[in-house]
Amino acid sequence: MLAILDYKAGNQTSVRRALDHLGIPCRITADPAVIADASGIIFPGVGAAGQAMRELTTTGLDALLTEQVAAAKPLLGICVGCQILLDYSAENDTPALGIVPGQCALFNAALTDEDDSPIRIPHMGWNQVRLDKKCELFEGIDPASEFYFVHSYYPVPSPEYVIGVTHYGLDFCSVHGRQGLWAVQFHPEKSGRPGLALLRNFAAYCREV
Repeated sequence: MLAILDYKAGNQTSVRRALDHLGIPCRITADPAVIADASGIIFPGVGAAGQAMRELTTTGLDALLTEQVAAAKPLLGICVGCQILLDYSAENDTPALGIVPGQCALFNAALTDEDDSPIRIPHMGWNQVRLDKKCELFEGIDPASEFYFVHSYYPVPSPEYVIGVTHYGLDFCSVHGRQGLWAVQFHPEKSGRPGLALLRNFAAYCREV
């Protein structure tokens, strides 16, 4: 069973529907016992970094996540859940979880797209991910696949944690982490077949470890 972390950041229901569609047992929960018993954790989120971190620290879920990752529990961060795994987010000037070294930065409105027009912020739309490292999450997924993004901030982890890169005004890290600890800036639950394949790959990894 996968635990979908409930920290009042939104988007948990969309993730659960995607997993239900795949026939993968899951539960939206903030219960430490359920999370500890789960085979893996999905850490989704739509919202602001400051609000998310306040909820995590108020409920003690920040310490629980750190403990679970230290115990090698597989974890997948999505969107805000991807960003606040880092040390700091420029959104709301927020100290974050510090599980992965790095910070989260705001897109510069002076950046331009391929046609030299200013980029729109937030970044909303479908983009490819260029993998710089082999990653179990993308096993069997066509490298030309596109994933759905909605964000104004992007992760800047330490270089050794960069797994995949996407171009939007600049090349930014869209997948970071290490084996068993992954974070994606896009929304796999809203990314059609490639996104569902990624979630299936994560669940398969959780069953094997």
